[in-house]
Amino acid sequence: MAMMRLRREDPRVVGSFRIHRRLGAGGMGVVYLGSDRRGQRVALKVIRPDLAEDQEFRSRFAREVSAARRIRGGCTARLVAADLEAERPWFATQYVPGPSLHDKVAEEGVLRAAEVASIGAALSEGLVAVHEAGVVHRDLKPSNILLSPKGPRIIDFGIAWATGASTLTHVGTAVGSPGFLAPEQVRGIAVTPATDVFALGATLAYAATADSPFGHGGSEVMLYRVVHEEPHLQGVPDALAPLLRACLAKDPEERPSTLQLSMRLKEIAAREAQGLSEARPPAQRDRVEADRPTSRYPERQERTERMTRPPRSGRTDRAERTERADRADRRTAGGSGPRPGPARTGASRPQPSRGSSRTSGRQGTRPGVRTTSTGRRPANPRLLRQRIIVFIVVTLIVALGIAAAQQL
Repeated sequence: MAMMRLRREDPRVVGSFRIHRRLGAGGMGVVYLGSDRRGQRVALKVIRPDLAEDQEFRSRFAREVSAARRIRGGCTARLVAADLEAERPWFATQYVPGPSLHDKVAEEGVLRAAEVASIGAALSEGLVAVHEAGVVHRDLKPSNILLSPKGPRIIDFGIAWATGASTLTHVGTAVGSPGFLAPEQVRGIAVTPATDVFALGATLAYAATADSPFGHGGSEVMLYRVVHEEPHLQGVPDALAPLLRACLAKDPEERPSTLQLSMRLKEIAAREAQGLSEARPPAQRDRVEADRPTSRYPERQERTERMTRPPRSGRTDRAERTERADRADRRTAGGSGPRPGPARTGASRPQPSRGSSRTSGRQGTRPGVRTTSTGRRPANPRLLRQRIIVFIVVTLIVALGIAAAQQL
């Protein structure tokens, strides 16, 4: 929220609060940034001097204080103190840091669908608490919504009224902001929670398009459009347009309730947020995830896969052990020693074991497996040494047996 220097006519102390800066001014008074003796910062609203003697404005100010006291929840700024009998009545609420929704859109541009839906869900949930207190805000608009780090907050209950009250303060005069007023406010019909739903729909449309759904123009033109013309929602994301159109229905009975609106907006926010994080189609993401290595160390990955595999038969396990030994020897040969060259002509080639022949078809199709010039994998030196040792042992046993038979 923008802060301005104090002017000569601004007070320096109000009640027990010290005034530091101006936060803004409205039709009823000026809002200051103040602090108490403990350093707690507050937003302090003081009625203008020329209106302090007007009993109607005093009554309206008293209604704002009463509404702030009755509302429970985190959707509004908490009331800290008030003095309705002072020469210039005032009240102080907890200071809410952050820009208004109007200022954020004006400075940074329109919001994404997920962000609009998230803000709308929080505001509609806050309106549930407002309406449960028997209060209708009647002036919900982008400048009356502050975007704090803890979520959006609704401020300025200056024209809030009890549910069912008329919207006219003088004959033929509607109170509120053209472009965000509900048709029943323009017609002077009793307000209901649906009145705030209409204003919230127009506010969210502004957040998504940086414009009022009823355009621009004088007050009379805007009020006529609100009552007789359909809202313009060009530029509103497709995910939000149907719901916002329902909020802007001319008949209050056709608008969703604040609870229904909160639930729908939460669903849209979750869906849109997921869509933003998924830059690729699901099928493409699945292929990428399947091809992506899960470990920097193949040995650890292999052990993990082996522990999570279902039990197999003995012959399959032997084939798997042979295949793992082949992998280990190929890694050793490729990392530290010279690569095995092609087999020489006439040299004997050991035959692969039964397990190796069963898995050689699968292994041959995997990337990273080196083959000889003939297209076959090189013999495993470890298996070759084992077979030579077995052959020598068996030969010695047979020779000893033959010698013993001859002696007999």
